[in-house]
Amino acid sequence: MPKHLGSSGPSHRPKGGREGPREGTVKFRTSFSNTIYDVLCAKGWEETDSEHDWDVHWAEREWVFEVFDQMHLEPHQRLNHFRNAKEICRKDLLIKNLKKRKRQLEKEGSYEEATQYDFFPVTFNLPREYALFVEEFKRQGGLWIMKPIGSAQGKGIFLFSKLSEISEWRTDYRYRPGNNKQEKEADAYVVQRYINNPYLVGGKKFDLRLYVVVTSFSPLNVWIYRTGFARFTNTRYNDDVSDITNSFMHLTNVAIQKTADDYDKRTGGKWDLRRLKLHMVSQFGTETTDAVFWEMQMIIIRSLLSVSSVMINDKHCFELYGYDIMIDDTLKPWLIEVNASPSLSASTQEDYVMKCEMLNDVLDIVDCEGKLKGDEEHVGGFDLVYENGFVDMDPKHRGWSSYLGSGIDRGPKKAGGKGRRQQQQQGQVPPEGGGGEMGEKPRLAALDTYSKFLQTAAKGLK
Repeated sequence: MPKHLGSSGPSHRPKGGREGPREGTVKFRTSFSNTIYDVLCAKGWEETDSEHDWDVHWAEREWVFEVFDQMHLEPHQRLNHFRNAKEICRKDLLIKNLKKRKRQLEKEGSYEEATQYDFFPVTFNLPREYALFVEEFKRQGGLWIMKPIGSAQGKGIFLFSKLSEISEWRTDYRYRPGNNKQEKEADAYVVQRYINNPYLVGGKKFDLRLYVVVTSFSPLNVWIYRTGFARFTNTRYNDDVSDITNSFMHLTNVAIQKTADDYDKRTGGKWDLRRLKLHMVSQFGTETTDAVFWEMQMIIIRSLLSVSSVMINDKHCFELYGYDIMIDDTLKPWLIEVNASPSLSASTQEDYVMKCEMLNDVLDIVDCEGKLKGDEEHVGGFDLVYENGFVDMDPKHRGWSSYLGSGIDRGPKKAGGKGRRQQQQQGQVPPEGGGGEMGEKPRLAALDTYSKFLQTAAKGLK
């Protein structure tokens, strides 16, 4: 194991729960009205609009960025973002930090580890690196993709194969080094070589959304959720340049795909991660599939290591990241982007339950009630994979290198010396209904089911 990745070390989490949990009902504050609000309520916690009297605040990232420096947090308070989360979730800064990490490893003589930082496409930050991009484009050509550095849900993204196709953007920004008086300032973009050989399932392109929780950057503590989902395009893929404007073929974002006339509202164009893993095992075998999922886990860890030295660590903070990863037809995983505010809205009944369970586990890791002992390596569907070094796999998962895509046992377990919630009983699923986004009645029905689920589980905690 490369020394720069570290080895399993002693726990840096306090024993007997998180520092400073106070007595009484946990108070929460949030401006969200989607699944996270439902889960916070379903846990029996008390909502508050107080700016100061709360235990956990699930806040907008922008709010944290604007207000954090003026805040004084008590030992018991937890906030769902780190102060400078943009270092990993803004596309241009993510690439900058990945490149910086690679150069640092090369400078230190860790050439083998440096070569592992090849999991992101050739990327340039525009307009600053426009000349370098043009040089690369003229040398290699091919298909490229432009993305605004701070956008989400596929907004502002487009593909091109000729420099003339970005002439409008180029005209809008007359960049002159050292001159701060540009005639007109355009949005900053990243431009990346397009992955035009994606691994297809049923002829369709997809990417993966994986969930990761970081509770500390110094030391780095990383939890990865076992499941996630594959998001499929609505149209079968081909690499014909004449089709590069077809967003239903090239962009996997749900916000785009659900506008297609034949969008499947029942499935939302998604597979859960376990289904994809089983499909790949049947096609490529266990060993090859395991290698792919291990590489995805390493992409997550290496990307977090690349920002660990620049992140402003704070014991009050944690963060849920949504990792977007694509697999090409050689089975090489590619990091597309990291989201510090992954969508918590549900597009289907299954999506709702998955996100509720995942968020409930996130809050269990944050441990506002002080139930954990501090040495847990598995909480719900999350596994501690890095704690100032790699955490060894559970022996019962022998034969697999990563927990990604494994089943989640919701049966009785021990966590912090108290029983865990019981498995959701078969048939306890919300009734059909709703559209692409869950309507109010289906959502309330789902919430009622989820509340009953947690009430049943609570019996195991007594």
